[in-house]
Amino acid sequence: MPEMPKIDEEKCDCCGLCISACTCGAITMIDNTITIIETDECGWCTMCELICPNNAVICAYEIVFDKEA
Repeated sequence: MPEMPKIDEEKCDCCGLCISACTCGAITMIDNTITIIETDECGWCTMCELICPNNAVICAYEIVFDKEA
């Protein structure tokens, strides 16, 4: 199982775009800080990383499509 995404708190301005992009509820705001909650529901779609305007979300994995699939 891949690692959960991480938040670079120095880059994060708490805009909340990653929260709205996360369909499994793994990203939330706690005490005015964006927080990743460990969950088996995460499908590692990387939408949180893609939508972040400050590159504050870091996914430790990359989605690669097989050309033959």
